[in-house]
Amino acid sequence: MQYTVFDTPVLKPLFKLLSRLFLKFMGWKVVDRFERPDKFFAIAAPHTSNWDFPMFLSIAFVLDLNAYWMGKHTLFRKPFGPLFKWLGGLPIDRSKKGDTVQQCIGYFRDNDRIILANAPEGTRKRVDNWKSGFYHIAVGAGVPIAFTFLDYGKKEGGIGGHLNPSGDYESDMKKIMGFYSTIRGKHPENFAT
Repeated sequence: MQYTVFDTPVLKPLFKLLSRLFLKFMGWKVVDRFERPDKFFAIAAPHTSNWDFPMFLSIAFVLDLNAYWMGKHTLFRKPFGPLFKWLGGLPIDRSKKGDTVQQCIGYFRDNDRIILANAPEGTRKRVDNWKSGFYHIAVGAGVPIAFTFLDYGKKEGGIGGHLNPSGDYESDMKKIMGFYSTIRGKHPENFAT
């Protein structure tokens, strides 16, 4: 995998400290209810605001999560592309149907330790159904799904639990959505569970 800010010896502890101070200043509490394995998929939800990225990144530093995140390939153009990759971004070309799932399963297969995160909503706008790719990636890679969250109502964020996917998409999605049904995004009108 590519070298990221989470691998940078001097900056990682500095950013961890700055993240703690930032979250404390903002009045946020970090939650960690998951005994983390070496590999897992992290749902990053709700995704309703541009503030979500710096908040999730700050929480990742506090929890020592060396997380990679998927973003549409157009985000990684110059001049900011190298910065986004350094921040853990993996460019995904969504025009190639099914290829994203196989590529991500390969990331899990080829790495001893990896956390892959994504916002299944796929946008900050309201959607009625999440994209199912995250689920198929987790099933194909044989990894648990962590419920990472930002609750702007309670000013809490972190990992609220996890699910070992059974392969029964409908049943597992009911459990996932049950967890997120009480979470309030920055713009709650844009988050449907």
